[in-house]
Amino acid sequence: MGRRSRRKQFRKRLETLRALEGFGKDLYKYFARGMFPVVKVPSRSVSNILYDEGVRGYILGNKTKLRNAANFLHLKKFTQFVWIAYFAHELVEKRKTSTLRDVYYSSQAYGIDFEEQRESDELIMDLEALMGRPREDFNIFPAERAAIFGDLTIEYTVPGYEGKRINLTTHPDGLMIGHSLRTSEFIETSAERVFVIEKDAIFNRFIEERIYDKYKAILISTSGQAPRAARYLIRRLNQELGLPVYIFTDGDVWGLHIAGVIIYGSANSAHVRDLHTPDAKWIGVWATDIERYKLPTDPFNDIDMKRLNELLRDPRYQGELWQRELNKFKRLRKKSELEAFSRYGLTYIVDTYLKNKMEELDSL
Repeated sequence: MGRRSRRKQFRKRLETLRALEGFGKDLYKYFARGMFPVVKVPSRSVSNILYDEGVRGYILGNKTKLRNAANFLHLKKFTQFVWIAYFAHELVEKRKTSTLRDVYYSSQAYGIDFEEQRESDELIMDLEALMGRPREDFNIFPAERAAIFGDLTIEYTVPGYEGKRINLTTHPDGLMIGHSLRTSEFIETSAERVFVIEKDAIFNRFIEERIYDKYKAILISTSGQAPRAARYLIRRLNQELGLPVYIFTDGDVWGLHIAGVIIYGSANSAHVRDLHTPDAKWIGVWATDIERYKLPTDPFNDIDMKRLNELLRDPRYQGELWQRELNKFKRLRKKSELEAFSRYGLTYIVDTYLKNKMEELDSL
């Protein structure tokens, strides 16, 4: 690993430790003055999430919420929040890592009980908002589920693996996208584009049919809604290597939203930067593709229709393509899956559908 990367990693770790220690010192000042400590945390409520045209994504507004140790109703959450910050400092200082699930169980060893993991997850996001840095900087990670495959040689930067290189075609099932891949250096690639695919089955089909070779593509499977590590890596591939990004999802409002989160960011992560790729393109499965290719469908249910109407009002989806496809879904009241192309044969999705989509893009 280069000297510049080592300095960067060291500086980030040091800044994180100082930020957490600064929070502790602020609490101590209250005690030194004989006062109950108060924490002012940026609000992550829907009313404080704004769409910023400049960054083409969601950001937090200026609203805050107070946690006051003098308020009995706040005291439990306040104690849990302080413990989360303490535990994050322990992880960073000792160069250890933890998963979201592990944080939840670790709290019990300290007598800090959460009723369910959702509570500790929420407080970790509050800590992110307060510190202005993602949970990954605290060495806290979600379970890995996204994968990547393609001709890209990376160099690891994580402790114990510094300087080790691997090409992402090494494993036939793809490599899981976790912290080590997210933070690796890009060394060399012949790729000219990135295909992001919602479904593992189609990701595997693309590998089997050597789409990475035929289209000089890096393939990424999100296994549903793209986790943060995958979104961060997609953005890096686009911005650092200049690779255009194309997104394939199921033909329904949920797939459309998966693409939208990759492109514009999620409201739930509005307090974290560098997770969206504004120039990525959603190229299917569109509602119009359902009719064009006469795909097998299922009817929309009430939940689908509710979500569709929400997305029609969402500021992210006011562009011509989004509105056209959302209104088409509304008229059809039907949905389809990427796997539905298999009705025409196992390789139809790559031999015909993908080929047609790329030719359409080339003509534009």
